[in-house]
Amino acid sequence: MSGTFSNTNPFGGGGSFNPTGPRQGSLSNVREDEPIDTVSSPTNTSSSGLFPGSAQAQGSGGPPSAFPPQQSDHLMPSDYNMNRRTSVSAESLTPSHHEDSNWKPPLHAKTADQLSRLRASVSQNFLFSHLDDDSSNLVLGALVEKPIPAKDIKVITQGDAGDYFYVVERGTFDIYVNPSGTVEPGPNGMGNKVNSIGPGGSFGELALMYNAPRAATVVSTEANSTLWALDRVTFRRILMDSAYGRRRMYEKFLEEVPLLSELTLYERSKIADALEMQKFPAGATIIQEGAPGDAFFFLETGEAEAFKSDVGGGTEPVKLYKKGDYFGELALLDDKPRAASVVASKNGEVKVATLGKQGFQRLLGPVEAIMRRTDYSVGGK
Repeated sequence: MSGTFSNTNPFGGGGSFNPTGPRQGSLSNVREDEPIDTVSSPTNTSSSGLFPGSAQAQGSGGPPSAFPPQQSDHLMPSDYNMNRRTSVSAESLTPSHHEDSNWKPPLHAKTADQLSRLRASVSQNFLFSHLDDDSSNLVLGALVEKPIPAKDIKVITQGDAGDYFYVVERGTFDIYVNPSGTVEPGPNGMGNKVNSIGPGGSFGELALMYNAPRAATVVSTEANSTLWALDRVTFRRILMDSAYGRRRMYEKFLEEVPLLSELTLYERSKIADALEMQKFPAGATIIQEGAPGDAFFFLETGEAEAFKSDVGGGTEPVKLYKKGDYFGELALLDDKPRAASVVASKNGEVKVATLGKQGFQRLLGPVEAIMRRTDYSVGGK
């Protein structure tokens, strides 16, 4: 037994193993380096600016079919320890925990036309919908345009390290998953097609959120497509910090909602995760009497009024809502059309937190009896 681990490092990586000396692969030395862009603009005239699988790079007349296999040392920081356990070295699950307090997001200049197209591309994307104006502007400034000149280009490859998150502006991209967890040789090596993503959609977030290898391969289906890319560091700093802060904000808000006072902290946190924010200008209709019910509302800021067509000709409010109040529950409780219209006050903008019908039925069961007590008659409490 004396020669089994004689002066060798049992964890690999070469070199001698000194249990009392400094450990070269220790977690304290792992830095979060800037990722390397593997999808370069075809307009770049440098040798590294062409798509590696393109006709220009290969000297052939055919269209590019894929990015060539990439060596791991081009995907990882120079001090990345290939032998470390992923579960041990994962980044903090608290997004706001960052050692570098001086970090600033990258800013890539854009024309007015680019900004207009980019705003249209991300306007309906779920990852951007919760950002406040300041965070949204930071993300827009950090995104980089990535033209995809041909069909069948692999933008990301299953099993690779995650470096960028992508938003689709133009074109369609197919998603393939191989059950083995990585692309294999042969014509069917990418696995089965599981989905397609078009304009306004996005992909690549899972590897960045969970510090894990790419879970799928994404391939362009047409020429002259356009992506917008956000690097891993900026993604985590802005998007994940925003999501974390939003959850904490809603947890604090829900603590002040009388309806939910009897719920446990865990039950309120599950509701906080499911809420989505919407804004309505002064005088705007939030829900319309007679419309099908598809959401439940908590009033975050501002005031709103409820009106019924059979009360005062629909001009006399039957209920006034302030911060912490809720509405829209009756249509969901009884699966009936909206019983009243709710309109934002003329005094200013209204912000509401919405919960979809499925989330309402799944998460608010414990307070159903309380919601049924609400009196919507004139002067009702």
